[in-house]
Amino acid sequence: MNAMAEFLRIRRGSIGPAEVGLPTGPGIRRTAGLRREELAALAGVSVDYYTRIEQGRETAPSDAVLGALARALRLTDDEHAHLLALADRTAGRSPRGRAADPEPVRPGLRLLLDSVRPSPAYVLDEVNDVLAANPEGLALMPGLGDWPPAVRNTIRYTFLHTAARTLFADWDRVARNCVAHLHSAEPTSPVPVAALVDELSAASNEFAALWRRHEVLVKRGGETAFRHPLIGQVTLANEILHHAGGGQRVLLYQAPPGTAEHDALILLAMATQNAGAP
Repeated sequence: MNAMAEFLRIRRGSIGPAEVGLPTGPGIRRTAGLRREELAALAGVSVDYYTRIEQGRETAPSDAVLGALARALRLTDDEHAHLLALADRTAGRSPRGRAADPEPVRPGLRLLLDSVRPSPAYVLDEVNDVLAANPEGLALMPGLGDWPPAVRNTIRYTFLHTAARTLFADWDRVARNCVAHLHSAEPTSPVPVAALVDELSAASNEFAALWRRHEVLVKRGGETAFRHPLIGQVTLANEILHHAGGGQRVLLYQAPPGTAEHDALILLAMATQNAGAP
């Protein structure tokens, strides 16, 4: 079964008939979620055609068919885009909307990391490798800066670093969102995603279980609660700025001036300066 077929099967199993206005009918349903014939009817395709898609025997459904399936399954815009990307990969087409080669971190982005201090900030690639960070960014995640630059990755940190369990006040939500984001990157970055998934699946049963859920999320910002060993309990707003080219993003944690959280970031900045003093 290809990734597109697996995604459709999982989504079909996660939505019940009542959610799409269908009667459940008498007796016990032996199928979790919608039956194939129900989804096919909702999408306006034949049962045989949908069955061939889900079994991996039809590898090039049109965007119109995929759009109909997305509407029938109540997919979000991000999940619909993910489905289209999986379809491109399954059909052997080039990923849509992606630069051919990764770009280095531009000097302007490195300058941005410095200019937003004391706000912790990072430049991340599609699989959350840390391409660059300001001192507060490394200090916000204790131990991340002790890793060699080549292995600094916020998803790896979340699942494998011992400090992460206490650092993130809502670790379960952070972990789930990390995996859902990684699924969104899978179609356009299959090789680095596969390598990270293999590594984390072997090292963490929790990661492996979350990966099998096939949830999809493109991160766009929110709030993260920390229990930091230096600055204590703080909740910081995070913003994600997408950089055109190479899948790079800027992740920025911030707090309004004059708040206790902003004072905590100043304390974090002072600690990084003192650590670097001779």
